[in-house]
Amino acid sequence: MLIRKLFKFENAHIVRNCSSDRCRRSIHGHSYKVEVLLEAHALDHGHMVYDFGLMKGTIRDVIDAFDHAICFWDKDEADYIAWAKTYSARWISLPVSPSAEQFSRLFFVLIDAILGNTEMRNGEQGVVLHSIIAHETETGYAQCFRSDAYNPQMGSIGLADIIFSEQCKAEWHDPAMLDKLLQQQRFINPTVPLQVTPER
Repeated sequence: MLIRKLFKFENAHIVRNCSSDRCRRSIHGHSYKVEVLLEAHALDHGHMVYDFGLMKGTIRDVIDAFDHAICFWDKDEADYIAWAKTYSARWISLPVSPSAEQFSRLFFVLIDAILGNTEMRNGEQGVVLHSIIAHETETGYAQCFRSDAYNPQMGSIGLADIIFSEQCKAEWHDPAMLDKLLQQQRFINPTVPLQVTPER
């Protein structure tokens, strides 16, 4: 079974080397929609794949970090990167160009790491990230699957290569979230006192 949670944010970027002249040479923004699709073949004690409320924590924080931020490819011109850091408190340095395709891969890598380091405590079984859909416009989106996220032919994305500004991190519920991910520390979901004993 699949479940889907939709998130929204506003973001600015330049997509270098793309075919569209406006996109490759001018800073511009998009109203993004990101769909996070989770999969499991069993349900938890609440008869859910994964409680949507749990996705309002660390997963929402990492996506919200992109809101009202400027994203740039770390291979871009040094002057442009310095300008972005000077004039925007919210910036994110990426190891890949900030296209819709790469956004879908970035979110897959980040959220996959979050789920992989989360201790689930309400009978969840085999919950995995199925895919990420990143809508750049109303008519265009990119969908990333696991085989895409970790495909070096599409560019390598390591957690340590995604650098969030101090302002982005300060607005997380846990400003050390990324450090914890890098150190593979566990995120612990709340324990749920059962009101009705589940039948197996």
